[in-house]
Amino acid sequence: MKILVTGVKGQLGYDVMKEGARRGLECIGADIDEFDITDEKQTHDFILSLRPDAVIHCAAYTAVDRAEDEPELCERVNAKGTENIAKAAKEIDAKMIYISTDYVFDGKGDTPFETDSPAAPQCEYGKSKYMGELAVKELLSKYFIVRISWVFGVNGNNFVKTMLRLAKTNSEIRVVNDQIGSPTCTADLAPLLLDMVVTDKYGVYHATNEGICSWYEFASKIFEYAGVDVKVTGIPTSEYKAAKAVRPMNSRMSKRSLSDAGFKLLPRWEDTLKWYVEQVKETI
Repeated sequence: MKILVTGVKGQLGYDVMKEGARRGLECIGADIDEFDITDEKQTHDFILSLRPDAVIHCAAYTAVDRAEDEPELCERVNAKGTENIAKAAKEIDAKMIYISTDYVFDGKGDTPFETDSPAAPQCEYGKSKYMGELAVKELLSKYFIVRISWVFGVNGNNFVKTMLRLAKTNSEIRVVNDQIGSPTCTADLAPLLLDMVVTDKYGVYHATNEGICSWYEFASKIFEYAGVDVKVTGIPTSEYKAAKAVRPMNSRMSKRSLSDAGFKLLPRWEDTLKWYVEQVKETI
C-alpha cells in the first residue's frame, strides 16, 4: 500500500512518517516544497504522478489567532487545499484521511460532542476546517474524518514546549482554568491513523488521548513531570486578553465511534505527557 502524507514538516505528519517507517510501510512525505495544496493543478499533477492508495492529509493552517486577520489564506489552505486533494484522490480512487478539529463545534455545554453533533464553528479557523470536512464528504465515499484537539508532538511548537519555555523566565504563569478538553499526542495518534487507513471503516471519528482536563491542569502536570518549580495560577478566559479567536470552553469529544469500529483508544494523556516531557525537556 502506497500512502501519501501531507504536512510532514508539522507535528503530526512527522510522526505519521516515523510510524510508517517503523512498520515498513511505503509512505511518501510531502510539504510545501513538493507541492502547494492551494494550487489545484499542482496538487492534481503531484498526486496523479504518485498514484497513492491513500492520502493522510495532515497539512493545515493552524495559527488560530492569526486566522482572524487573514481568513482568506486560512480558508484557502484548510478548505480549498483539502478540496483539491479530495478531487485528486477521487480521480484515482484513493482513500483519504482528513484531520479536523474540536473547533468545528460551538464549544458550549459540558457534555462530550458526538461525531454527529451539529457543527457551529465560532472562529475563522474552525469555519475553514469545517469547510474542509464538507468538501471531503461531498467528493468522496472512501474517507475518514478524524477530529483532534490540544495537539502536541516532538516536531514543532505546542503548548507543552511553550510552558517549559515560559518557566525559564517566569516565576508565575497564568493559565485559563475554564476551558476543558483532552490533549492529543501525535506519537499516539499516528499509529491509530495507520491502523485506520488499511481498513474500510470509513466515517467520522474523534481521536484524542483519554481523560479530560483544563489548560490549567495540563500546565500543572507539565511542570510536575518536568520537575520545574513555578507557580501556576488559574484564570478565567475572560481575563486572558491575548487571544483574538474565540476558544471552545468545552472541547470534550466522545470516542464512541472509535470504540464501535474496534479501534484501540489512545493512552491516557497523563501517561503520554510524562513520556513526552522526558523527550523534550532538555531541548527547550
